[in-house]
Amino acid sequence: MKALTPEQVASFHYNGFLYPIPALSPEEIATYLAGVERLETELGSPVADADSKWRSHAYAHSPWFNDLIRHPRILDAVEDVIGPDILCWGTTFFTKEARNPGYVSWHQDSTYWGLEPPDIITAWVAFTDSNAANGAMRVIPGTHKMDQVPHRDTFAADNLLSRGQEIEVEVNERDAAMLELAAGEMSLHHVRLIHGSDPNPSDDRRIGFAIRYVPTYVRQVAGSTDSATLVRGEDRFHNFELEQRPDADMSPGALAHHAAVAERYSQILMRGTDRAMHA
Repeated sequence: MKALTPEQVASFHYNGFLYPIPALSPEEIATYLAGVERLETELGSPVADADSKWRSHAYAHSPWFNDLIRHPRILDAVEDVIGPDILCWGTTFFTKEARNPGYVSWHQDSTYWGLEPPDIITAWVAFTDSNAANGAMRVIPGTHKMDQVPHRDTFAADNLLSRGQEIEVEVNERDAAMLELAAGEMSLHHVRLIHGSDPNPSDDRRIGFAIRYVPTYVRQVAGSTDSATLVRGEDRFHNFELEQRPDADMSPGALAHHAAVAERYSQILMRGTDRAMHA
């Protein structure tokens, strides 16, 4: 064990999630929030309101995000759960502006990702406090032990998911646990865990950064090609094209690489529809 206790690892496997886990210092949080501000100044709009491609795979266009997905305190906890050979398959901003109707419906992450086997976890890093007042993530403990369940696409305008997908099974919300995090803390959750979150009615902005980690033996079964970034250990399986580190923020080369990565991701998530990815 590098960061977690055996009891914490057992809790993750039993419940499908673990929180809160220390990840970033106050100084590091300030650095990343400043980076978000620079990015949004460059885009001319908040990340949540910008073209959807900027919400995903920020590590492909900005070195400071590439550093974050390799942060030792994050990876030590991830390694304790999935082992020492780790790929980052993607990242997504989950930003809820103050007094905004944006929400995340009940869903399983694995629905459209096309990754097998489902030994995949998300590290959800709080850049700001995430709590009951501003729409923190809620989860249904133990549901990661279920198989993939049917989902329906809604493409609802305020849904932050790619297809507005929601599960077609009944969810007893009385069983839900709310993963409240202070800025700098993170949670881990399993790819099959049923989870969602409500809108943010507060006066404060809520910013979360979801990092998807997979063991190197995981493979893509829904797309002809896929890519990922090796962040720790060795890739002995070569199931993914390895992504490059950006040379500078939003440089021409970094933007071209990010565009290719985002397009590949969109094709996988939006397969079977006639729509482009909106989240």
